[in-house]
Amino acid sequence: MFHVCIVVMSLMLTIAAWQFSEHQLKKRIGLRFDASRDQVLALILERMAKYEDALWAGVAAVKSHDADITYSTWHEFAGTLRIEERYPGINGIGIIHFKFPNQIDEYLAYQRVDRPDFDIYPQHDQPYFMPITFIEPEDLNAAAIGLDVAHELNRRSAALLSRDTGLAQITGPITLVQDSGHTPGFLFYAPFYRGGPHQDTTARQTSFAGAVYAPFVVQKLMDGLLAKHLRHIRFNITDGNQVIYDEHSMDDPLVDVDPMFSEQISVKLYGREWLLDMRSDLAFRQDNSRFSPLAILVAGLVIEGFIIALMFMMARANSQAVAYADAVTLRLKEKTAKLASSNEQLCEKNEQLERYAYVASHDLKTPIRGIGGLTEMIQEDLEDYFSSPDANPEVRENLGRIQERVERMNQLTGGILQFSQLLNAAEHNERLDLAALVAALRHDFGLSAEQLILTGNCTVLHVDTINFRGVLENLIGNAIKYHDGAKPLEVIVSATKNGGSTHVSVSDNGPGIAPQFHERIFDVFQTLRLADAPESTGIGLAIVKKSVERHGKSLKLQSSLGNGAVFSFDWPNVVVANKDNASSKGVQNA
Repeated sequence: MFHVCIVVMSLMLTIAAWQFSEHQLKKRIGLRFDASRDQVLALILERMAKYEDALWAGVAAVKSHDADITYSTWHEFAGTLRIEERYPGINGIGIIHFKFPNQIDEYLAYQRVDRPDFDIYPQHDQPYFMPITFIEPEDLNAAAIGLDVAHELNRRSAALLSRDTGLAQITGPITLVQDSGHTPGFLFYAPFYRGGPHQDTTARQTSFAGAVYAPFVVQKLMDGLLAKHLRHIRFNITDGNQVIYDEHSMDDPLVDVDPMFSEQISVKLYGREWLLDMRSDLAFRQDNSRFSPLAILVAGLVIEGFIIALMFMMARANSQAVAYADAVTLRLKEKTAKLASSNEQLCEKNEQLERYAYVASHDLKTPIRGIGGLTEMIQEDLEDYFSSPDANPEVRENLGRIQERVERMNQLTGGILQFSQLLNAAEHNERLDLAALVAALRHDFGLSAEQLILTGNCTVLHVDTINFRGVLENLIGNAIKYHDGAKPLEVIVSATKNGGSTHVSVSDNGPGIAPQFHERIFDVFQTLRLADAPESTGIGLAIVKKSVERHGKSLKLQSSLGNGAVFSFDWPNVVVANKDNASSKGVQNA
């Protein structure tokens, strides 16, 4: 029943995962549609704002000439805008003047000085005139020059609204006279006035001189907005009851007749309200249909089948496994008994080897001392020979080499004795004044306070004092021995209380140790001696490592060539029960 419950729960989890993934996928795809929708909206608004800036730049240019800019000046200004390069989608930029009937003769005479054929068209019954005076580029918009926008309702009403509000406005759908395709378009107005300021509608109506305007073909505007292959949304735009732009045509191979997402958004734009009908296309469907949550369900059911089959196999194999386990357990018990016996023998052999190393090192000291004594006697006997002119200098040198080798053998045997005695050495757990110990080591090594420095928050310890002192002596001695003299010697001993132990580090500013030697230097008889440094037994660091590990801790090294070395370890504090108060306080400090 337990296994059946597991299978049922697993099946429920599979179905839950399928439903969750389906929900998350729909949500993620919806967010992608929202991002594409927002991108299109932002581009439309950003582009129209950019065109508005160009219109107000034209208004500023007109006002700088007291609302009476000349043909040549406007031509020069429009050229600086670089319309085709900086304002894709725009047809041009021009000026519309506002004139009453009694001003028309003078207006025409002034314009015909530069353009003898200039005229106003078509005729209408409005009490004012709003002719297009200038437009650039002129060759593409020649049919619009002289057109009186007052003749038609959409053109006229947007211009008057711009006049009365002082704001930029666009017209309802129109067909541009210069558009041979007769596709929907609109005009974009920005008003300018004589004098100022114009704080209310009456003042603006009285001072109204005209407008800077730009004609647009909607198809051209949207083509310059964002290429279709760069987006996965198709949309159309409706102004009032007229569709002015449509991408839902069935001629488009990427139109999705049943889109995954669609949304209608109303946008208020410069006095008009555009309705955008946005729909995802086939490319959007393809990009978001590569992974189906159904795959999770199928995979989960397949896994369930494997689990059920596995349970049957496990049930059949269970009895075999129990029998096999019993047999193996019996054999293991037999092997364990044999290993216990072998371990006892191995421990006995290790003890014998340590005793042998101790005895061998101890017994070697006598003949080594004898060799050293004989060498000194020979040197004394040959003093007269050495002072004679016929003396061979190699004899003195060879006797000196014998003395050096005798001294090295003494160091080696002493190191071996110390290393072999380390495991059997008794611990001397006493109160240790670390500051006094460092001061004593300064004296022993002949160092100044600037050369051997003590730092940290722990100066009084209760530790295995003999082994602890030996570790510090070896580490400080190594730092001194291998210092290359490139910088003044500086060895820093740091002790920091860390719970039930003390974290100790010994750092120096010597030549450092290459990373490939970090393990090797802790082996017995291994040394990285510099060319001019005294010989070393290679036992010191092995003793340090063995002492630290004997106390249940590990020795760490941080070093690289040219950056000195830092040896660090933790040393356990020992709680000592003393009767006097002073000792008790010392234990607490430790």
